[in-house]
Amino acid sequence: MVFLFLPSFSAFFTENRKMASAHDRAVLQAIFNPTTPFGDIPGLNQEEELIDDDSGFDTELLKQVKELEMWGVSAAEAGDLQAALQLFSQAIQILPQRASAYNNRAQALRLQGNTAGALEDLDQAVSLSGSTGRTACQALVQRGLLRRLACQNDGAREDFEKAAALGSEFARQQAVVLNPYAALCNKMLSEVINKLRNPEASGMQ
Repeated sequence: MVFLFLPSFSAFFTENRKMASAHDRAVLQAIFNPTTPFGDIPGLNQEEELIDDDSGFDTELLKQVKELEMWGVSAAEAGDLQAALQLFSQAIQILPQRASAYNNRAQALRLQGNTAGALEDLDQAVSLSGSTGRTACQALVQRGLLRRLACQNDGAREDFEKAAALGSEFARQQAVVLNPYAALCNKMLSEVINKLRNPEASGMQ
């Protein structure tokens, strides 16, 4: 399977080596590796207390869609992305106003290399979730990463800031990386440190 994001990953990964911990670098490696398992990705899944509000859905229908999503995840982990997409789509047909299946389908589309389709589903997941809860946090982080790779840094920073507000430490770090004021301060600080380390060189300028 050809993965469209992989060529861009090296530059993105190298750029953030100093800003991210070893754990966060492992997260990036997992996300943009085409053989990434479809299960929980370390660092993107949030604390247990961050949950989705499913109270407005019929309990029987909710049970059905959760089972379909579980089967879809299992299919994707087994490498059958087409079956996974069908299962997630069935879940969406049953409860089209529930965000989780859109978020899950986006990951299957991403693994297929369908960036546009993944972004459409992530947009829907964020919208339906009201930008709150576990699904919203995961969708915002994933969309932020895709936007970052597309050099849409303003949109990426906005997504990371929202996900950070929901409790994602990974998103908080990425928002700092993309903050133009922080970048300027880091540059100025670096110049000051260089002058302190090399006073003779700075005096010759």
